[in-house]
Amino acid sequence: MSSDSHRFVLLLAIVVLLMTATPLSAQFVAPDTVLANGRVSVFMDCDRCDYDHIRREITFVNYVRDPSQADVHVFITDQRTGLRGRQYQLTFLGQREFESLDYTFERSIDPDATNDEARNAVTAAIRLGLVPYVAQTEALPLLELNYDDESVDGTVEQEPVDPWHHWIFTLYGGDFELELESNRVVFDSRWGIFADHQDETWKLRVRPYFNYDLVKIQRPGLPDVRSSIRRHGLDTYAIRSLGPHWSLGAFGTYVTRNDRNLRHRAELTPGVEFSLLPYEEATRRAITFVYQVGVIWVDYFEETIFNQTEEWLPRHELEVNVAIRQPWGDIYGGIEGSHYFHDATKRSAEVSVSASVRVYEGLSLRIGGDLEMIQDQLSLPLGDASLEEILLQQRELATDFALSATIGFSYSFGSSFANIVNTRF
Repeated sequence: MSSDSHRFVLLLAIVVLLMTATPLSAQFVAPDTVLANGRVSVFMDCDRCDYDHIRREITFVNYVRDPSQADVHVFITDQRTGLRGRQYQLTFLGQREFESLDYTFERSIDPDATNDEARNAVTAAIRLGLVPYVAQTEALPLLELNYDDESVDGTVEQEPVDPWHHWIFTLYGGDFELELESNRVVFDSRWGIFADHQDETWKLRVRPYFNYDLVKIQRPGLPDVRSSIRRHGLDTYAIRSLGPHWSLGAFGTYVTRNDRNLRHRAELTPGVEFSLLPYEEATRRAITFVYQVGVIWVDYFEETIFNQTEEWLPRHELEVNVAIRQPWGDIYGGIEGSHYFHDATKRSAEVSVSASVRVYEGLSLRIGGDLEMIQDQLSLPLGDASLEEILLQQRELATDFALSATIGFSYSFGSSFANIVNTRF
């Protein structure tokens, strides 16, 4: 073998060794040593957080992929405020040597905050909440707390003047979709207005909306198939707080839908709600009972299977909902039943449930289901539906029930650490 061949083989061997070798620093560092390097291990549990941003900005802790591996479980929930801002509730749950150190605080985000401002505010709140844990580690000498007192002048802060009196108006109209093919056109559109008011006593809404969908199919030698569905209406309500457990409300709706044989449908429904738990706990757990009774006026496009073209329908319904969100997972469930007073056999009932539960380290299970028993399709038009109406969903079909179910799981294993941020591609 020539000297050039020897050099080539030697160079190839070096390249292979470099590609397959593990760095010495990684070969001799045990996981327990990394976890005990003075950093607190943290598990982030938040649906509306930018995890990459948090890991880039808060670098004095270790991030782990499972709560059982953490010294601190950071559990964050959020809800809309009356002015369409967002209020975050941050709970820090100490584990292992911090087991007795748990606390919760809130941080509100202004409605006009950009996405960057919002995520910076949440990240700052997380950083502040981790201080009591990090202060008990070897990293304490590296901590520094700054306080900006430029706005503190010793005067009493005045309540800001709101010229809009807590009303927020939102116009939407960006949900336009157009699909064009040589023999097919599909157009969907949705637009409307939200007008919302919310304070400690009242919650008000007025929402007109407009939906228009079009499907047009060209058939050589045959008439074109054309389907247009119009769903326009108005939703409104006024809800008054009666304390930490009771609320009283009135709901009004109007809708016109040609795919449901509804030329005009107007409903006025007063109702009362009882919350078994105080409303202030609603972001974490809620058990509510809602009873509504009202009257509906309907004007149909076509005569119904009950030989009606217009009618008044008194109706009531009862609804029970359970919502639980805890560090171990989420559970939502509801039972709803209603019937018409003029004929108790015209009734419906629905049971729905969904859950996402952390079963074991790295293993999460998701299930969901919805069962509706339907015996109140009063708007079904007389006569048979054509094949085109069925395929294009232009017409409601008779049914006794509707059932849907989902199940899924996820399982993660491997390295405990989640500190690395890589956003390429």
